[in-house]
Amino acid sequence: MYHTVIIVGNVGKDPEMRYTPSGQAVTSFSVATNRQYTTGNGEQVKETIWFRVTTWGKQAEVCNQYVKKGMKVLVEGRLTPDKATGGPRIWTKNDGSAGASFEVTAGTVRFLSSRGETSDVPSQGGGYESAEMPPEDDIPF
Repeated sequence: MYHTVIIVGNVGKDPEMRYTPSGQAVTSFSVATNRQYTTGNGEQVKETIWFRVTTWGKQAEVCNQYVKKGMKVLVEGRLTPDKATGGPRIWTKNDGSAGASFEVTAGTVRFLSSRGETSDVPSQGGGYESAEMPPEDDIPF
């Protein structure tokens, strides 16, 4: 069996790099995607989904050097389930409500633009427009 996921969104925080005991680089950063839609009764709904992206090896070093908060990226990889639940990672926001993030192990990371710059990526339904950035203390990682 095989699966792949492609996400396009904005980086929530600058990346964090570390090394495994064997010396392999690992870089993690968060990406927010959003979508807007109108319900049947005319209500506008904004939906933001957080992904925690992990990169390895040379790609981890490149991401650590060039990825910055607010930058738009395209990530292609595989979902990694939470070992405890088998699903997304569940956490508690500062206001006490529940939040969730999905873990992605990246195969490819493409730098699309910095926040505020125009991009050559077409906005097609599916939430490719820029994600709304929450206050710093609401970012789950």
